[in-house]
Amino acid sequence: MTRVAVVGAGVMGCATAWALAGRGVDVTLHEQFEVDHARGSSHGRSRIVRFAYPEPDWVRLAEEARAAWRELEEATGQTLLELDGFVELATSPELTSHEALTACGVDHRLLPADEARALGVALPPGWCALEEATGGIIRADVARRALLETAIRDGARLETGSPVRVLDRLDADVVVVTAGAWVRKLVPDVVVRVTRETVAYFRYDGPPLPAIVELGERAGGHVMYALRDPLHGLKAGVHHGGVEADPDEEGEPDGEIVVRASEWLGERLPGVDPSPIAAETCLYTTTADEGFVLERRGRVVVGSACSGHGFKFAPVVGRRLADLALA
Repeated sequence: MTRVAVVGAGVMGCATAWALAGRGVDVTLHEQFEVDHARGSSHGRSRIVRFAYPEPDWVRLAEEARAAWRELEEATGQTLLELDGFVELATSPELTSHEALTACGVDHRLLPADEARALGVALPPGWCALEEATGGIIRADVARRALLETAIRDGARLETGSPVRVLDRLDADVVVVTAGAWVRKLVPDVVVRVTRETVAYFRYDGPPLPAIVELGERAGGHVMYALRDPLHGLKAGVHHGGVEADPDEEGEPDGEIVVRASEWLGERLPGVDPSPIAAETCLYTTTADEGFVLERRGRVVVGSACSGHGFKFAPVVGRRLADLALA
């Protein structure tokens, strides 16, 4: 039997262990910290889920991932997805995901300003909104644990407080590196940029709001975002607003980004109190095109699959990495 070591127990590592253990593979998951640490990219209570992407390939991948999340919900009896809708905001329809969603047959509609306001979203003059009613959030902490617990139930082993410095020292036939922001420390020639991002939290207990993303002046260019937070009510942030960072160094939330998120939230979601009540950081590990690195190099499989939007794809990424590990 192939013995596989997975390095990093963020959502991608947990998903890879889940996919491998489900196939009866001998798999050990190594995590340098504790499972629920907040130093990487997978912590937090929620992430946006959506089919809305400007390229059909991403839409189809999101559909595949959604089906896998539903399978996990059924297998565990847990609610992972909360789909109160998703809205894209842009200066013109051409900048939205309308064309790709249409090509893939995904239900959506372009909204005039009055219908967007009925959803709780205020549009600047001349802007448009795209509504995808089947979007919303995934309960990130619950989903990550569901992947991990299912993997362990199926025979995977978890070793926490188990930092891996040199891949050659791992006693395994195949090593899958899902180390997030630490990937370059293990596979130095992977071309990624690591930034420390800031998210801010806001108090909201009103009617359900859709998750929203504001697009920039290029098709699919994601600038601002807001989504439901199960604890405080709402969280918001600037996509790719942080500075380059070393993941081994601790960092604090950027106050300027908190202010920017607060001001934007006050303009776009007028029913929300824009006074921030908390903030935290997370790490983005980004490729130049915001795609994923999924490749095999000898006995090493590299899974660098975040770029600030990867969480929703975790079960599909896990299965792809499992395929590579067993190839």
